[in-house]
Amino acid sequence: MKPLTARQQEILDCIRRSVEKEGFPPTIAEIALAIGVSSPHGVREQLRALARKGAIELIPSASRGIRLLAKAEENPGLPLIGKVAAGRPLMTDAQVERHCRLGPELFEHKGDYLLRVQGMSMRDAGILDGDLLVIQREQEARSGQIVVARIDDEVTVKRLQLDGAIAYLEPANPEFSVIAVDLGRQQLCIEGIVVGVIRTRVD
Repeated sequence: MKPLTARQQEILDCIRRSVEKEGFPPTIAEIALAIGVSSPHGVREQLRALARKGAIELIPSASRGIRLLAKAEENPGLPLIGKVAAGRPLMTDAQVERHCRLGPELFEHKGDYLLRVQGMSMRDAGILDGDLLVIQREQEARSGQIVVARIDDEVTVKRLQLDGAIAYLEPANPEFSVIAVDLGRQQLCIEGIVVGVIRTRVD
């Protein structure tokens, strides 16, 4: 099978999860919702590309007309996102360094991608500069969870605390300040929840 782009791999993973969990593939509208896009046209184009690359077969005139091909069952691993560019979605092809295989038994919750940590703002939570975070893609989170959040054009990893219309993004290092977001005036986008940490160096 030809190499896939990050977006194509994301869609293929979405199809695979639906087949494993529900027993049938998702509709185009369900894929669009799962990957956070508003237009089904782009999803159709990516599905056609996946078919050309031999990952899936498209069945005409069927609402769930997608069939995984046997050679697509081999999972290349989680995409690793390195340096995050301001204002750009996390899963753009340019930001994926490579794919990493992780055993499913390593973490209680399944991750969707890996994010390389920059800085020491979460040091006291055991998250150090250079670590890899295992991220489960979510658009909502509860107080107390460590999240990947986007504020304006910047992405940050902090512990979320909700207090009415105010969301606090708390560092785990007294050298850094708490970020307060007035949800009535400023948009806070949750990109995912941290479900695991992989230490990449030993000091």
